[in-house]
Amino acid sequence: MALPNFNELAAFVMVARERSFTRAGAKLGVSQSALSQTVKALEDRLKLRLLTRTTRSVAPTEAGLRLFAAVAPRFEAIEAELATLSELSGKPAGVVRITAGEHPATTILQPALKRFLPDYPDIKVEIIVDSGFVDIVAAGFDAGVRLGESLANGMIAVRIGPEMRMAAVGSPAYFERHGIPTTPQDLASHNLIGSRLPTHGGLFSWGLEKDGREVKVRAEGQLVFNNMVMRMRSALDGLGLAYMPEDQALPAIAEGRLVRVLEDWCPPFPGYHLYYPNRRDVSPALGLFIDVLRYRG
Repeated sequence: MALPNFNELAAFVMVARERSFTRAGAKLGVSQSALSQTVKALEDRLKLRLLTRTTRSVAPTEAGLRLFAAVAPRFEAIEAELATLSELSGKPAGVVRITAGEHPATTILQPALKRFLPDYPDIKVEIIVDSGFVDIVAAGFDAGVRLGESLANGMIAVRIGPEMRMAAVGSPAYFERHGIPTTPQDLASHNLIGSRLPTHGGLFSWGLEKDGREVKVRAEGQLVFNNMVMRMRSALDGLGLAYMPEDQALPAIAEGRLVRVLEDWCPPFPGYHLYYPNRRDVSPALGLFIDVLRYRG
């Protein structure tokens, strides 16, 4: 039996992972047309269609999913071993792929890059911003970032940030028109700016707590966004009340552009943690980045 063409398999794995010939070609350094021909050659040799192609997307067929599940972990293991071997040369190398929400990506991961990358020119870091709960193993990530209170079982977690608090805020002009809420029940008569959760498609509820009493407030109003910048902008424009991490709102509060309400209903909670599977060896590149990210406050 002839040996399999590993270049074809590697090309297929990258396309199936990225769901795009364009993005996969950019990562592999080949043209979209050349990559398409390579995958087509693999399909012809196997006499199976592995990918369903449309003008807008690429998705694995049932056969493609089966092949990806069998082959992708082996390529990841090879990449990890090569990265480990590179450590012997004294020059750590490899790719670190991390999934994180918008807030930790911009406030924790981004600042860490300037402390990390200049010292390790052969290490590449790929950060994918996604607010959903991603299966990092299935999606091919080395690690993910979540709040400490929402970590999945069976994961090793490393604290990378301080405790956090949320802040409910609105503009002075908004409160002049609608009054200031003093209890969670008062929020029912206010225009709350909602946040859509990508994992389940539902609206994010405001989690308020005081003296051991917890209240969940469904944020229903005229506006719903899936990013923090637009929630902040809308609050500044007087379009409603926003609920966001305290550090994002404090500058505008200090400047008098936003007013904080129900502060005593927003206690601190565990901050961000980087997590990864405990059954997988940590690559030298990931280990070095973890050391930079580790919270030491």
